[in-house]
Formats: sequence, structure tokens, C-alpha cells
Amino acid sequence: MKNTNLDLAILLERCKEQNQKAQLTLYNQYYKAMYNVAYRILGDPFLAEDAMQESFLKAFTKLDSFSGNVTFGSWLKKIVVNTSINELKKSNKYQFESLDENLEVQDFNKESEHYSQLKAESILKTIQSLKPNYKIVLTLFFIEGYDLEEITSILNISNENCRTMMSRAKDSLRKKINEL
Repeated sequence: MKNTNLDLAILLERCKEQNQKAQLTLYNQYYKAMYNVAYRILGDPFLAEDAMQESFLKAFTKLDSFSGNVTFGSWLKKIVVNTSINELKKSNKYQFESLDENLEVQDFNKESEHYSQLKAESILKTIQSLKPNYKIVLTLFFIEGYDLEEITSILNISNENCRTMMSRAKDSLRKKINEL
């Protein structure tokens, strides 16, 4: 494990020096995972490819800001998530509805229904068919592993709005899954 961290540190230093071979090596190590992140958010292979490419360019130009407090993969993933969300905003596919503060929010950590019989692929396809803001919230939570506080920060929305959107997104997902 230490050799891998050392190799990555050397690779990152070479990338900071604009070494194209090092950049290509780093790209090859991470591009598939980062493409998948972008694709799950954007739902379009061409937009996902563009977002991934743009994210790598941002990462290479801002490599000096990488502090090492998190893994490089986590740092890069956050860039990809933000780039993908910005792409959705540009295409107007990503709009939050105004939510009433007085709505009763379900505790979404208590899932009473069990969907173990469904294949992951069909659930992912179902998530992709949801409204864009529901798709993003569920993708960030279930697939990318962000908690509500992180999602609130990433999407720049209030905690109440995030919880309500999560509840509505889960309800919508449940309804679509029950129709399968």
C-alpha cells in the first residue's frame, strides 16, 4: 500500500510539472471510474465524456490545490460531480422546485420495503428515468456515497430542501419500481 501511495505522489509531482506521460498515466488510472460518475449524473454518454474530460483538465490545472487530506480519487470525483452538475444547470435539465418548509418529511433511513429481488441494473435504469433533480440526489446518496450534509453543500440547497427532495425522490423511485 505504501508503494502505491508513493507511486501516486511521484506521479502527481510529475503531473504538476506538466509531464504529459504522467498525466496520461493518471488519466488511464481514473478515467473509467470518473466517466461512470459523470454518466450516472448526466445520463448521456457524450455529455459524460465531455464532463469527464473537462474535470481532468480542471484537476491538472489545479493540482497545486490538492492537499492530500483526502485521496486523489475522492478529490477528482468531487470535481467530476461538480462539473456534471454544472453541465446539467447549463442545459436547464436541473431545476429545483420550490418546497414548502411546512411539509412533513419522512425519515428516509427507515426503509420498510425490501427490493432485494430486483437487479441493480434495473434499479439504476429506473433512477435514470426520474426527474433530473431526483436522479442527482439519489445518485449522490446511494451510488456515490455522499451523506445529506455533503449533498446539501454540493447542490447548494438548504438541509430541509435536501431532505424533502430525498424523500420525494425515494417515493418516486418506489412507485416506478413497483410498476416493474
